[in-house]
Amino acid sequence: MSQTKQTNHQVPDKVKTQIRSIYQKIAGGMQQFNRRKEQNYMVAEVTKVLAGEYDSQRRMMVVEAGTGIGKSLAYLLGAIPLALAKGKQLCIATATVALQEQLVKKELPFFLAQSELDFKFGLVKGRQRYVCLSKLELFAGEAGDSQQALWQTKPDEAHIKLLKKLLTDYHHGRWDGDRDSLPQTIPDPIWNQISSDKHSCQKNVADHRYCPFHKARDDMDSWDVLVVNHSLLLADLSLGGGVILPDPENMYFVIDEAHHLPQVTRDFSSASATLRASADWLQRLDKSMTKIQALVPSEQAIKPCQSLMDELGTTVNELKLVAELCQANGQWFENSEDRVRFEHGQLPTVLKQHASDLADSSKTNLKHLNRIQTLVNEALKDGDITTAQAEPVLIELGNYIQRLENLQQLWKMMALELSPKAPPLARWIALRADTQPQDYLVSASPIEVGDILEHQLWSKAAGVILCSATLRALNQFDHFRHQIGLTANDGTRYLALQSPFDFENNATLYLPKMRFDPSQDAFTQELIEKLPQLLEDEPASLVLFSSYWQMNQVVDALKHKIKIPLLVQGDLSPSALLSQHKQRCDAHKPSIIFGTASLSEGLDLPGDYLTNLIITKLPFAVPTSPVEEAHAEFVKARGGNPFMQLTVPDASRKLIQSCGRLLRKEQDYGRITILDKRLVTRRYGSALLDGLPGYRRVIES
Repeated sequence: MSQTKQTNHQVPDKVKTQIRSIYQKIAGGMQQFNRRKEQNYMVAEVTKVLAGEYDSQRRMMVVEAGTGIGKSLAYLLGAIPLALAKGKQLCIATATVALQEQLVKKELPFFLAQSELDFKFGLVKGRQRYVCLSKLELFAGEAGDSQQALWQTKPDEAHIKLLKKLLTDYHHGRWDGDRDSLPQTIPDPIWNQISSDKHSCQKNVADHRYCPFHKARDDMDSWDVLVVNHSLLLADLSLGGGVILPDPENMYFVIDEAHHLPQVTRDFSSASATLRASADWLQRLDKSMTKIQALVPSEQAIKPCQSLMDELGTTVNELKLVAELCQANGQWFENSEDRVRFEHGQLPTVLKQHASDLADSSKTNLKHLNRIQTLVNEALKDGDITTAQAEPVLIELGNYIQRLENLQQLWKMMALELSPKAPPLARWIALRADTQPQDYLVSASPIEVGDILEHQLWSKAAGVILCSATLRALNQFDHFRHQIGLTANDGTRYLALQSPFDFENNATLYLPKMRFDPSQDAFTQELIEKLPQLLEDEPASLVLFSSYWQMNQVVDALKHKIKIPLLVQGDLSPSALLSQHKQRCDAHKPSIIFGTASLSEGLDLPGDYLTNLIITKLPFAVPTSPVEEAHAEFVKARGGNPFMQLTVPDASRKLIQSCGRLLRKEQDYGRITILDKRLVTRRYGSALLDGLPGYRRVIES
């Protein structure tokens, strides 16, 4: 890299001085603050990368910052002063609500107070977290008797009463329209019908200008630091960027908990819809066109309404033909999953033609429906119809447009011609035997999302920092880099910062001798025999299983043998589980939690709340989902080994996360026991062990 390139993109001296000064203030303002060289190094690297000091064209860094480093403070300190100096907004994307709340309620207020910088911050939420006042008034019966509430799910009197109370509370300032600030929970089917959506809630309509969602968005424009979740970030990117959030070109991004990003992106980029149920709601849309033609006085509405009704017949007929095709090929669904996955994403010829026709037809439907929505809005703006007349129609149209967008996306993905060089799409149909008549769920999903992220974010953003406590697998970034679409020499910087914890002296990794492999039936019985001695005289234990079935088998066998009450995931809510565990520990009573993989990440039991961690089985994911099966099929077709390329790296990262439950603070201590003999008997076992922190090892031969 040339010296000229570096000089033009140095971190400004003013920013360096600010960062040093803020660090000193934070060190003085935080009790028991530990100065860590790893944290200081991360601060410097974040600032240099975002400033373009390493590469002015590719301002990206992937950082694995081990537990205890203080990565949140590091990226706040490294990014906020630079963003303010450069006139950029900072977007922090997280995967969990817990980290969002920690940032917005604790870390950002503390940073603001200590830094004495002048910046604003806030939590950005999707539209669906806010009520649409027009819908609430309509569905609560406040929009006049002539307006028909468009309930998808028939409400009972208690629901109507609840909606009336919400409306009253809003108008009296007791509620701000945000679902998360409700004093009581509201069922999803009810909330979904009164929440804001992009089609029926439009700022150019006067009555919507001051609704809760748009008021929140107006606040966002003045924020310097925006906290979002991964899904909202992807929602904005899928719209081209700069629609929900500011333009990516004007923002620095910190994507925390970045190990979740590939899966969230894949889920967000998929689509699915049932056949017969889709045909049913399309037929209802046909009936509503007559009502719209009578409402909108302009003759302009006649043509698109008539065109839509004509095209709807084609779409409904095609959906029924696909349902009949599935019914005629019952052998597709004669398996334990009740589904057919099309190998290498290749559809049968007859289905391929139907998919193409449905992609074209649903696209045409969507074009007509958008035109009709525009005409209704124009009639409202011109005063040809009243707000009371327009609102229920716009709500209805918005609902149908959302459904049609999903339908069009699905069949576009089903009809897409696959490139022999690119990863195929996973495409499958599942039998819905729980409906009458039987229905079929058609689904499509990408199996790799690197190209999506490169096109939508990496190539557009002013700068990106991806970080997590666990990003490497088998001590390498290769697996994660491939997942998110980066290449070895594209200018992205990589940083692995070791946790400051004393792993060797504070934790023992114990591998007892096991007779049976987890794949053998006798393994469960061996767990039943082995666990009592591993739990005996231990004050705080967590036992992690790979499946609910095996956990329940062991619990049933042990609950009468172990005198300590077992706290079992599923019997109690997660919050109740942790609350009872901590109460027992605080009372100096032994406590045991039995849980599954979902407790292997994010569970925080510091100090004496966890001293004995037992992992019954290596976290190998069985490729049972159609997407995982298709991915393994693709790797194998390219001459690769799916187990070594996908399963083992994924297991390595998950094993590190599971073991990470034990030491949460520097003084924590305890023992990790893994009851899977494959760590010492299989070739990949040593690689998995070497990927773990430097615990003191005790391995029985």
